[in-house]
Amino acid sequence: MFDKLEDLLIRYEDIMLELQSPDIANDQQKFRALMKEQANLQPIVEAYKKYKKAKETIDDSLAMLEEENDEEMRSMLKEELNDAKKEVEDLEQELKILLLPKDPNDDKNVIVEIRAGAGGDEAALFAAEMYRLYVHYAESQRWKVETINVDEIGIGGMKEVEFMISGQGAYSKLKYESGVHRVQRVPETETGGRIHTSTITVAVMPEAEEVDVVIDENDIRIDVMRASGCGGQCVNTTDSAVRLTHMPTGIVIYSQTEKSQIQNKAKAFALLRAKLYDLEQQKAHDAEAELRRSQVGTGDRSEKIRTYNFPQGRVTDHRIGLTLYKLDKIMNGDIDEIIDGCIAADQAAKLAKMNEA
Repeated sequence: MFDKLEDLLIRYEDIMLELQSPDIANDQQKFRALMKEQANLQPIVEAYKKYKKAKETIDDSLAMLEEENDEEMRSMLKEELNDAKKEVEDLEQELKILLLPKDPNDDKNVIVEIRAGAGGDEAALFAAEMYRLYVHYAESQRWKVETINVDEIGIGGMKEVEFMISGQGAYSKLKYESGVHRVQRVPETETGGRIHTSTITVAVMPEAEEVDVVIDENDIRIDVMRASGCGGQCVNTTDSAVRLTHMPTGIVIYSQTEKSQIQNKAKAFALLRAKLYDLEQQKAHDAEAELRRSQVGTGDRSEKIRTYNFPQGRVTDHRIGLTLYKLDKIMNGDIDEIIDGCIAADQAAKLAKMNEA
């Protein structure tokens, strides 16, 4: 591990020298690549420098203890030694986490798909509430949200909604949201006061660039039509809605949120690329059972990951055994504690696997 850290430190210093070169201004592509590599290495290098300094403190304290006879000074040196040993221990753990293989999709934007499952109108209402939860969470992270398609029902619910969230590290945090979310509450239409259980499915897919997925235009059927459902002025008077059918997979994409057919077509192709890329990712995950076992949950879309119990005001994430009694805040987008818990559990599982190897 420490040989690798030394190599990374040398590489970081080389990058810093290259960035100071006057020639770099003439090559913007190389400049951006170096800046990205520097940003990725910086937290590792900073932690490693702190580690080396703490190790030096240990060596210095031990050397001084051998020569020091004054009890008060020895006591201070022992305290300094213990603090440095604790720091070394903490930094070793931090460095192990920083050196874990990074998910290549972590820095990507995401496309989120929410579908109402069991529970009829109540499931559709919960789907709409979860859409708002993610919009609020994205706003708290200063990410941008763009709706691609929404199938609404008259009472404020959504049968399904697809949207893109753009921002630094969006996939690294939101990837833990994929799976079945279950809600337990008394529906407004329920006169007997009985608690109903409904479900929705959330799929979080990394945005795929054109270089990630090559789509043969001969495999696509494109239909244009007038948008349906609730919309603003002009939305129902022009053929602006776009439907893509990918014949090899049977995937159908519908986009109608923009007045422009060109914009709807661009959004539809972005969603299609993400879905095709996601299919490839799922196949890779299925082929790597060991990787599946080291993850938080199975990564399966049919896995029940979380329960939202309204009568008790609690939310339980079943993968990490975390229960929080702040449902109102969570439904308003305060999901940092859950996501941080999933990230920590994922890192712990990967560390355990690395130690076994």
